[in-house]
Amino acid sequence: MKKWTKRILGISAMAIVAFALVSFSCGKTKVKGSAETTFAEGTAGVAYAETRRQTPAEALKVVEALQTSFRSISETLLPSVVEVDVTETKTYKDPFADIPFFFFGNPNDKKGDDGTREYEAKGLGSGVIVRRTGNTLYVLTNNHVAGKASKISVKLNDGREFEAKIIGADERMDIALLSFESSDKTIPVAVLGDSDEVQTGDICLAMGAPLGYSQSVTQGIVSATGRSEPGITNINDFIQTDTAINQGNSGGPLVNIYGEVIGINTWIASQSGGSQGLGFAIPINNVKSAIDSFIKNGKVAYGWLGVSLLDISDEYKKDLGVDTNGAFAAEIFIDSPAFKGGIKPGDFIVELNGKPVKTVNQLVRDVGGLEAGTNATFGIIRGGKRIPDVTVKIEERAADVENSNQKLWPGFIAGPLTDAVRDQLKIDSKKIKGVVATNVQERSPAAALRIQNGDIITAVNGVSVENLEDFYEELSKVTKFINFDIYSNGGTITTGTYKF
Repeated sequence: MKKWTKRILGISAMAIVAFALVSFSCGKTKVKGSAETTFAEGTAGVAYAETRRQTPAEALKVVEALQTSFRSISETLLPSVVEVDVTETKTYKDPFADIPFFFFGNPNDKKGDDGTREYEAKGLGSGVIVRRTGNTLYVLTNNHVAGKASKISVKLNDGREFEAKIIGADERMDIALLSFESSDKTIPVAVLGDSDEVQTGDICLAMGAPLGYSQSVTQGIVSATGRSEPGITNINDFIQTDTAINQGNSGGPLVNIYGEVIGINTWIASQSGGSQGLGFAIPINNVKSAIDSFIKNGKVAYGWLGVSLLDISDEYKKDLGVDTNGAFAAEIFIDSPAFKGGIKPGDFIVELNGKPVKTVNQLVRDVGGLEAGTNATFGIIRGGKRIPDVTVKIEERAADVENSNQKLWPGFIAGPLTDAVRDQLKIDSKKIKGVVATNVQERSPAAALRIQNGDIITAVNGVSVENLEDFYEELSKVTKFINFDIYSNGGTITTGTYKF
């Protein structure tokens, strides 16, 4: 019995020693100011050599070739990738602003008359050098990284830092162009690729300073193209990638296997705040012309058509008499290029300069990229039929154009009078035909005519309308004046007359 006891104790002791060795070899420690770090140590030498000898030579050649490609791309691109350090001056309301200084604070402390105080907030992002003119180098990044910065510096991969300034920033596209000065001609400029050629499944690499770890490279594939996100006020379509992108990667390049920049990393979809394989980049083709605009004008000069566009449902298309992709012109700005060129509310735009229109966002981007003063040709379906192409002279988009409701014609969006809408508005009689007014804009022509959300429009200039196709057909005939018959609260009234 004693022998067995000694043997068990001996085995236990050996197990404890083995456990202790494993514990010392692979443990966890909490590093101050960082995430939890796990150390995994092992021996190289013989074990590694054995593993290497067991790998089939042909297979190893393929993997080594891929590794060589990644090394080459990284060595080529990283010198043109920069860390962008920004300082933004912000203000806050002092909760003790109205308390006399002898109770709280310093009588010499400077603050605004309304009790606001200033403080500096620091941030970090990434960027990529996209152009050089003499000793001036230009860095492309995101507007949300540097657009409101009061101080900016860029750090190269060799550790050198340069003071930078904003050349231009654009919130709609979420891009900004910075510049810094250096006489060092060896600082490389990244090559911009063709994002129109990007396809799902393409291998790509993301570069930047995720979580402050400068000059990081991650690798993955293109998960999808043409993505959009309703919750983001950004007119771009996006390249989706499973390449690890984290906070700090914003503004850095997404690169293809040829070492060309195909996108600018911008945002992630995440429940935890970290990378979950859902990263999004602005296609580089979307911003190429913006680089020139920033350098030339300090801003992006968008082309303006003067149309309020909508993506509409299949049910809406059916009532409108169309069965194809395109962008619906719900409203037109009076005296805009579209108004002058002959585009009408209710037109369904299917082509721009011979290129098919697939979505509203696509048309907004394509029109925005047109230079002011150029003519653009639009393919249109009106009243369910293709009409001759309409030519419009594009103008430059004004910053406050969206606030010009008084010129937005007709000032509301007509919706189909479906059974669900009838139930909601408590319209029992099936004899009532027409369209329902929705999204009535304040100070618009519709508001001037006292049209309200939920009103049923039954006639335009005395001509009865039964559906969307009828309504927009009659609306397209209007030239000098208009009035509507409206069914509301059990009766029909005729509005006043609106004159153009």
